[in-house]
Amino acid sequence: MIEVQKTEIPDLLLVQPKVFGDERGSFIESFNEKEWAQHGLHFRFVQDNQSISQYGVIRGLHFQRGPYSQTKVLRVARGRILDVVVDLRPDSPTFQRSFAVELNEKNGLQIVIPKNFAHGFAVLSETATVLYKCDQFYSPQHESGIHPLDEKLNIPWPIPKEQMILSDKDKKWPTLQQVVDRKDWELK
Repeated sequence: MIEVQKTEIPDLLLVQPKVFGDERGSFIESFNEKEWAQHGLHFRFVQDNQSISQYGVIRGLHFQRGPYSQTKVLRVARGRILDVVVDLRPDSPTFQRSFAVELNEKNGLQIVIPKNFAHGFAVLSETATVLYKCDQFYSPQHESGIHPLDEKLNIPWPIPKEQMILSDKDKKWPTLQQVVDRKDWELK
């Protein structure tokens, strides 16, 4: 059983599966194609990914361009993260807006991220294991991103600046304005 929650960004959804718990621990059915379809959620997933990161890591803001744009369903198996997305759909009323939500192992909350959104997260616990399903294969030639500390986005990363850990690649991504000016999400 799942509960689907709309956000203030069209098509960006939160999915709350039922958590069954007792003295042994807990159980969550994280995906059931039939049940998701009853809520109008129809996906054909082709790739599952997992990342394990330490406190202070900020991954993102990543997206894939053109025909390799991905819909993702993301959840946290262990730990806590602040998950952040940016709407890159030029026809959307929320174009260029960001949305953030805490996902953690206890709440089991999942986020459904549509195509043409940039995505990233910050690790808030000692470590975090993040799992996500994708409806399109990863393509290095179509990979792109936005600098996660872009001042225009003003994302409230809850990590002191001196404790933030970004990859060299993430430090080199362009600003949101540069991505918008060159319509990076459309590039083939």
